[in-house]
Amino acid sequence: MLLGEQEQILSYNGEVLLFQLSNTKHVEGAADKTTNLCVRRMAFNRDTKLFVQKSSGEFSMRASHLKIEIICCSCTTDSRTGIILPCILIKKKKRNNVTKYLLLLLHSSNQFEQSFHFKLNYELKEDIKLFTGPSVLWRHANKLFYISSDTCTVLSAPVQLSSVVWTGEMEDKGTVVLGIRTACLPDNEDQDEFSTSDRAIWGSEFFGYAIETQKMLTGICFMPHAYSRVVSSVYVCKNEILKKQLRISLVAITHKNQLIWFQDGLPKGVCELPYEKPCSVKPAVTSSNDVLFVVSFASGNVCVVQRRDSLQVASKWQKVKSVLVDDFIGSGSEQLLLFFKDDSNTDVLSTFKITDLGEVDYVSGINYKHDAPATEGLQENGLLTVQALETRLQAGYTSVRELQQHLRLKKKVIFESCRALIDLVEERTHVLPTAEEEGLVSLWHGVENPPHSLSKETSLASKVPEHFTEKLWQRVVGDSLIVGVKLTESSYLSLSDVSLSLLVDQNFSSISPIIKCQNKFIKLNKAFSALAVSSCQIEPPPKKMKLDLHGKYDMKKEFPQLNEAKSVIAVTSLSPLLAFHRVCCIVLLHAKKQKCRTDSLQESKKITVLCGKISLSLEDVSNGKYSVKMLKDNNYCTGSLEDILAVLAGSVRFSFQIVSSDCTLTPVNSWLLGEMEGTPFKECHDNIFCHKAGIVYEI
Repeated sequence: MLLGEQEQILSYNGEVLLFQLSNTKHVEGAADKTTNLCVRRMAFNRDTKLFVQKSSGEFSMRASHLKIEIICCSCTTDSRTGIILPCILIKKKKRNNVTKYLLLLLHSSNQFEQSFHFKLNYELKEDIKLFTGPSVLWRHANKLFYISSDTCTVLSAPVQLSSVVWTGEMEDKGTVVLGIRTACLPDNEDQDEFSTSDRAIWGSEFFGYAIETQKMLTGICFMPHAYSRVVSSVYVCKNEILKKQLRISLVAITHKNQLIWFQDGLPKGVCELPYEKPCSVKPAVTSSNDVLFVVSFASGNVCVVQRRDSLQVASKWQKVKSVLVDDFIGSGSEQLLLFFKDDSNTDVLSTFKITDLGEVDYVSGINYKHDAPATEGLQENGLLTVQALETRLQAGYTSVRELQQHLRLKKKVIFESCRALIDLVEERTHVLPTAEEEGLVSLWHGVENPPHSLSKETSLASKVPEHFTEKLWQRVVGDSLIVGVKLTESSYLSLSDVSLSLLVDQNFSSISPIIKCQNKFIKLNKAFSALAVSSCQIEPPPKKMKLDLHGKYDMKKEFPQLNEAKSVIAVTSLSPLLAFHRVCCIVLLHAKKQKCRTDSLQESKKITVLCGKISLSLEDVSNGKYSVKMLKDNNYCTGSLEDILAVLAGSVRFSFQIVSSDCTLTPVNSWLLGEMEGTPFKECHDNIFCHKAGIVYEI
């Protein structure tokens, strides 16, 4: 983490390296003044619980009329030996707007080695990275530049990008740069394969670039393109080649103050971060083999996200000057070393904390050796502490029991309220539970169940509620969510004005509880021949078409009415629901039920039936759990009944008549099966699939 232009701190093999720039006093007669780059190797002493200096070194630079600054430092691999060494990037700014940069390597003998230098007519400010070579990479004017110790020449990559989020080594790829750029289509891609809505949502895309091979890597193997607009930094935790495919695990932090875990390009977990403007993330593996993600923020705050069953914030700190990850106490596992801001002390190492969120916890300013109390006092304090903890535990247990009892009572009240509401909607008399069912004892010794009330309850119990629905299902077709309810054979003939409503579960209070959807009715006969009827569009069979110039054509006689529909389907937009990680919807069926009166007239009443619940998550949609699966079988298109109904409901319908007294109409079926490359349904031949130009049409 950046401390300042004159000071940088770095961890290396469990040691803390403190780099500082210092100007020597100008000596009379000397032509130039000198600036020294000093390094101090500090190690943690487990006896004194303090950092002590092991050794030091320095590197002298002439600084005549120059402003010298430390840009950044990191540990990278020396390609000559394969040894990881600390390296530091120095900037020398001259008066003629020419900036000189030096890359130095630090050896174990505290000797600095100048790996290479280069000059630019501008200053490095954006996305500066140090990687294997050693090499330096940066972004300027939305272009990618890099220089290594092998070439010593500034090279430009043939990519345009808006940010660099990660640089590192990948298996069989070498050094890879992950970045974000404006979304664009390759010249050889079909424009129809990318919808207009996708481009509008993305705006930018995630991509990878291999420096050695100068090849592009597709961004979808890292994460979906939709995340490229919010991701600010990435850390690739694992990458490997399995069955000739690149498998990647990574974490990303976003401008929305989230940390997201991706596995093979799909989101697997998300965690809300406690502070705003996260800027970097790095992992730590502790003694308990827990994987911690250390997130640093621009405000100087730090938090740790723990990954077990789910991602959750394990700890957080404020006013942090720098945070390092290494094995500082020599235990064989990694710890976090945090340096805090202390205005009263200029020494960086004066205020610190070493922790692994477990057994290891060292804090500066505590003398663990001399501040320990006497044995007797320690035992007495321990006894008092145990007694206090027992009292608090007992009080907490009592509170938990009372809360559980209160929750059970609330659930019972809600359950009885739902029963009463259903009975009210279906015009039934609601029967309250008996005292035995409620666990109550009567204070009166009279008759608990009078004969008239018993007969009334028996008569009400004999009225078994009628079941209208047979099956509830859901599918995803394009950008639409299809929810269907199959009506029972005995009920659909007695229902009319059938429709569905989708209500968001009350746990999702941040969105509107009612989902806007379009209802469609589909009837399937025993031969599975489908006829779709919409409330706004009705298409008559071809044999019964005739020209009606006076508007006397009676559609009610020619077409099935709503009370003949066997399946009722709701179609709604999928995109608003995917804005949430997981959402649950309640499905209600509305209809008019017809009753036969004694005078042979029919009376109808409105009913509302709870069909069940459906759940939807971004992960399920990405995995294709609810996708339509249509297969080819001997020149026919076949699939499950729900898949066929979903395609019929999700397609756009247009009705039209062709009237010609002079010309004969070309056989439409031949044209659909020939030029349009259509494939008829095996289950219902009247409907034809057209797989042309990569988009599915249903005709």
